[in-house]
Amino acid sequence: MSRENGMYYMPESKAKKVCSDGEFQFAAIGLDHGHIYGMTKGLIEAGAEVKWVYDKDPEKVERFIKAFPTAKKARSEDEILMDNSVKLVASAAIPSERCDIGLKAMDAGKDYFADKPPMTTWQQLEKAKEKVRKTNRKYAVYYGERLHNEASVYAGQLVEKGAIGRVIQVLGMGPHREGKGRPDWFYEKDKFGGILCDIGSHQIEQFLFFTGAKDAKVQSAKVANYNHKQYPTFEDFGDVTLIGDNGATGYFRLDWFTPDGLGTWGDGRLFILGTDGYIELRKYIDVARENAPDHVYLVNKDGEFFIDVSGKVGFPFFGDLILDSLNRTENAMTQEHIFKAIELALEAQTKAIKVE
Repeated sequence: MSRENGMYYMPESKAKKVCSDGEFQFAAIGLDHGHIYGMTKGLIEAGAEVKWVYDKDPEKVERFIKAFPTAKKARSEDEILMDNSVKLVASAAIPSERCDIGLKAMDAGKDYFADKPPMTTWQQLEKAKEKVRKTNRKYAVYYGERLHNEASVYAGQLVEKGAIGRVIQVLGMGPHREGKGRPDWFYEKDKFGGILCDIGSHQIEQFLFFTGAKDAKVQSAKVANYNHKQYPTFEDFGDVTLIGDNGATGYFRLDWFTPDGLGTWGDGRLFILGTDGYIELRKYIDVARENAPDHVYLVNKDGEFFIDVSGKVGFPFFGDLILDSLNRTENAMTQEHIFKAIELALEAQTKAIKVE
């Protein structure tokens, strides 16, 4: 697990395997973003086996195989797509290329698991929706800031139990460290989709999940390039205000300004306000107090509580996704929810005012 660079965030989990050995085989196509390691590890911990890997860059392939020795080097995407034993294809290709890989995977009779953002344009979203309708395959997305963080998982359990009443507002902060050695595509908007489409999709997914909203209106959105003028289309800051169809409100802020002195790649926080209390998540660090993740603060009618959930909750999404693929169920995350999160992210990106 990298605490310096969120690109290679790969938390540990003592997951319960949901399938027998060899029952659920998957492949990785496109290794441009390090999230593919967290995606792959989460599936393996839940009982899956990675059978194949393909990327145009042989060095990326070798690093992946070193981390996951069961993966065989494929000669092409087609070699993977023609293998009927492969039930799912996972991809963290360049964001603008993720949708095309998914369309081919679904045409080949396989479910698809994309890193966020799962696409970067409205046209890609419509193609993905149509392909899901036509093939009845799944287009899953790795919204890791909720799915691969135990504080977020536990907060969902608290909300479901009614610990803070009806959720009426979610406030999220998603700062990231730029670090060194980012690839060229990272700075090209037509490749990463814009900051609200990219890391903003995390925050919108969380807003929909914790509030229970099925849809939302983008009330305002802003983006800026404050400190990367050498990359004219890059965006290093953004924020969005939302109103859900159930009356809940949301605000989130994103940036690429995590200072070098912070002990992890970003001080990701989430505040969930309910009618009977509130929850604060300090996801990756408790600044100047404890350099460890997964801190949950709860205040309600019963008092004030601090809960350290690191290593105690796990990541049920991956097992649920495997079972959904095997049983054709929809328990990990509904397709409607998956597409709505990126739809609103694209809308926010489209509507955003550029601040100079």
